[in-house]
Amino acid sequence: CLLFTSLTMMVYSSLLSSLVLLSCCLEESAVAFSSTNNNAPPRPSTKASSSTPPLLTFPLTQVVSDIDDTLKSSGGVQVAGVNLGGIDVQYERGDFYPGVFQFMWELSLHPVTVNQRHYDDNFYDKDSAFSLQLSPPKVAVLTARAEEFKAALEIKDGSKLAKALRRTGELSDVNPTKEWGIGPVLYGSVSEWIIQDRKGLRKFNNFERLIEQDPTGQILQYVYVGDTGELDQEAGETMLREYPEVVKAVFLHVVSSDPPSSYPPSGIPIPSPKLVNGRPLVFFRTYVGAAARATQLGLMEDDGLMRVVEEAERSLKEGGVPKESSKWIDIERDIEMAYRTLE
Repeated sequence: CLLFTSLTMMVYSSLLSSLVLLSCCLEESAVAFSSTNNNAPPRPSTKASSSTPPLLTFPLTQVVSDIDDTLKSSGGVQVAGVNLGGIDVQYERGDFYPGVFQFMWELSLHPVTVNQRHYDDNFYDKDSAFSLQLSPPKVAVLTARAEEFKAALEIKDGSKLAKALRRTGELSDVNPTKEWGIGPVLYGSVSEWIIQDRKGLRKFNNFERLIEQDPTGQILQYVYVGDTGELDQEAGETMLREYPEVVKAVFLHVVSSDPPSSYPPSGIPIPSPKLVNGRPLVFFRTYVGAAARATQLGLMEDDGLMRVVEEAERSLKEGGVPKESSKWIDIERDIEMAYRTLE
């Protein structure tokens, strides 16, 4: 407990210090925060004079993500009849899902853009020494991977996953940064591998530990991204029921243990979105579809949606995926939804 409390304070202090960089020291400054339960940015309720502009008007978004079958495919591999991370067999084990990193970057970037736009519209003064610069929060990871096997399963800065996330932030056309990528990682335990039904509860308990970095939700609010294969829905719905004031939405990647050859011609049916305690729970097949839903909810810019579309298409093309593949069928179905969203 003492170790995690110390880690929490370090994360929180680091977050506060990195949120805003001033071009010079101001003799007087004021921080104005406003918290909201709405997905779309509300009209700010806190006013500040032009001499003391708010450093942060809208809470930033930290994406909280599962790994297997969410960021990358488990391949449906089993050991002694127990799934080794998930059930998805559409993609090969270890394959990153098309557009996943761009999706998480755009979610993280959106409140930064909104805050910057609000500042420019209301407080920008070319003669002022004040300069507003915000950095998107890093992605937090909740994983069922056992902490006891951390030596073998630890997500390191040099891993393909960490590098791919970091590269997305570095190559962005909007607010590029070398600081975005993998943030805090909270693991599961061997007991959840033995008793699978405990995985959802463990992830929720880890989420409760995570939000200790800002219990008020004034600086950080959260979007949870998981999948339908390993009790992430149980964890996500509990988050929405217990913490609707800080959890903006839950997105669940629909995966299947059935071989792609058995899919209907139009693709696997996707459950309709629903509300849990007034907050959205969204099911999606591809990250293009997830981005379309996020844009509809006011969690992503229109331009961000198009960047996810472009990145997903690029990924499949560079991977040499045949056009008749179920992967293209899924992506093209969701591209149609993306364009309808932008009409």
